Amino acid sequence: MFNQGGLSLEQAPPISVVLRFFITASIFGLLLGLYLLGDFNNIAVIHILALGVMASFMLGAMFQMLPVIAGVIIKMPSKKAMITHILLTIGVIVQIIAFNSQTDFLYLLSAILLGLGLLHATTLMLKEIIQIKDHSSSSKGMLFALGSFFITIILGIYLLLTLGGYTNGYLFAELREIHYSFALFGWITLLIISISFQVIEMFYVTPKYPEFITKYLTVIIFTLLLLKALSSDIIDMILATLFIIYASITIHRLYKRRRPTSDATVWFWRLGMGLLIVSMSIILIDNITTLHENLKSISQITFISFALSIVFAMVYKIVPFLVWFHLSNQGYMEAPMMFDVIHPKKAKIHFSIHIAMLIAFIASTLLDSKLLFLLASLLVAISFGWLLYHLIFALRKYNYTQKYTKKIEW
Repeated sequence: MFNQGGLSLEQAPPISVVLRFFITASIFGLLLGLYLLGDFNNIAVIHILALGVMASFMLGAMFQMLPVIAGVIIKMPSKKAMITHILLTIGVIVQIIAFNSQTDFLYLLSAILLGLGLLHATTLMLKEIIQIKDHSSSSKGMLFALGSFFITIILGIYLLLTLGGYTNGYLFAELREIHYSFALFGWITLLIISISFQVIEMFYVTPKYPEFITKYLTVIIFTLLLLKALSSDIIDMILATLFIIYASITIHRLYKRRRPTSDATVWFWRLGMGLLIVSMSIILIDNITTLHENLKSISQITFISFALSIVFAMVYKIVPFLVWFHLSNQGYMEAPMMFDVIHPKKAKIHFSIHIAMLIAFIASTLLDSKLLFLLASLLVAISFGWLLYHLIFALRKYNYTQKYTKKIEW
């Protein structure tokens, strides 16, 4: 059986599982940019980004990465992924309407839909990954990331029910803070860190991360998040310092790679790590001396851009490979090469759009410019529209090859 870095046909889920989530995430990203152009609700924006975009991308990646990195086999992945995808997509739409209309029943409905959809995927993955007897640094980190996501979901359900008037809202503000912490630093950042332990070395032929980092970083971060409710400020400073150390090591590893070719995905990784350093540095300084609100906003902008940078880097690596991989293993000798699926130049153009969006958001914040904010919002729509076009192109290339080229039976 064909094998590529531990990936075999038996392990890999159908390509539709991954592309379904990636395309949906890009559509939500496009809608987010258009939504920002008008009068918008801040909490709605946060959750379009966190659930519609990030959760869709990351769950799609998890269905693919768990078999590859952790050796976890998910039975009937298409059916299980579809359940999560449908409930998540409808749930996000209902939640957006609820935030804008403040309708009690819609808060309840969104809590049910999102709770069922996200808990379905999370408990499924947790059940499988907990059974691993000999964890790698990546699989162990994924376990903590999924644990963080589980906590995020449970708290999110409670917060939605409170907004709808279905609970008394006990400790609402405190639990909201914990909800955000586990979502941003646990689910998103821990998952990125965990995957990077494997893919940075594998994709870019770099030296390995220091053993102390791969062995202890994820467990330390998860433990600190559990303790965060007791002493938030000091925990924030420790977390920020750990993230800065991790990002600095990752940048150093990327500069030491053995194949120093020009690659937009490397640029996305470098940019993402640099933005993580900037975001965490602002948090550190703000805990020492109070900063202007605009600088705090820049910390949020750079953190969001960090997460998106890594997502884009992974998508441009994963999708071309999966199209080629699945078609080759099905016996299609005319399977397109990876650069024919999404040409590297297209990723470089997206990187330029991404940089322009980042600069526009930072400038609009520092200059308090509505015009620059509208430009940045338009660039968000263009960025995700660009990605959406190339994901659909990749899917069409896959379907065309299956329909019109000859297949060799093994």
